[in-house]
Amino acid sequence: MHRGKLSVSSPLVLGWLLLAVAALFAYVVPTLMIPVAAVAQDADADASEDTATDEDTTTDETEGVKKQNLLTWTYGALGLGYLIIFLGLSFTLVALFVMNLLTARRDNVCPVHLVEGFEAHLNEKRYQEAYELAKSDDSFLGQVLSAGLAKLSSGYAQAIEAMQEVGEEENMKLDHRLSYMALIGTISPMVGLFGTVHGMISSFYAIAVAGATPEASKLAGGISTALLTTLIGLAIAIPAIAAFNILRNRVARLVLEVGIVSENLMNRFENVGAQKK
Repeated sequence: MHRGKLSVSSPLVLGWLLLAVAALFAYVVPTLMIPVAAVAQDADADASEDTATDEDTTTDETEGVKKQNLLTWTYGALGLGYLIIFLGLSFTLVALFVMNLLTARRDNVCPVHLVEGFEAHLNEKRYQEAYELAKSDDSFLGQVLSAGLAKLSSGYAQAIEAMQEVGEEENMKLDHRLSYMALIGTISPMVGLFGTVHGMISSFYAIAVAGATPEASKLAGGISTALLTTLIGLAIAIPAIAAFNILRNRVARLVLEVGIVSENLMNRFENVGAQKK
């Protein structure tokens, strides 16, 4: 069952990441290829009319800025492309965190009821029941114990080797899922840095087109994009890296506990294997 979940989650995460990268380039590339607009000025226009028009425009722009709330301004600064990317990374991070948190529970890795039931069957020398109990349990410990009992007829050393192989395989699955959280923690600041460069290019583009008197709104728009993308990228990356390290330490502790418990349960067969030799 663990293999099925892994094969479904891996393409899903990779699909989200590829979609985010595609959306990023689809949004940014066209904006960087905007042709330089020709600025036409009428030299014969009346100066008083121009002044009145500028005052009206300034008044309208000021009223428009006042009417904007923080959410609208944030959406305008980020744009649809960056918004989709950061939302995709955020939702993927939350889904991965919940999935790994549920997987790293003690009941899913080293359940107490399995240890007690398995030990009770071994004490009563009901080895077939012990094997069936471990085999029917989908936990980490259940897979390790069932692999050891299955190879016990070939010798104690072979049983321990089989347990180690299964343990390494199950541990790799847990690490594989956790690694996607670290991947998001690495990608998010890079997307923020990409937005920083994009925003600065937009600001310098406004200066290059307008010459000595660039529009403050266009300069502010590029700088806002640069700062907001950096901020949101770090806001996603910091929890992702923190959660990854916390869950990795928890998984490592539970995997170590599985190794100790499984060896303690199987130690009683060591003398049996030595007597057969």
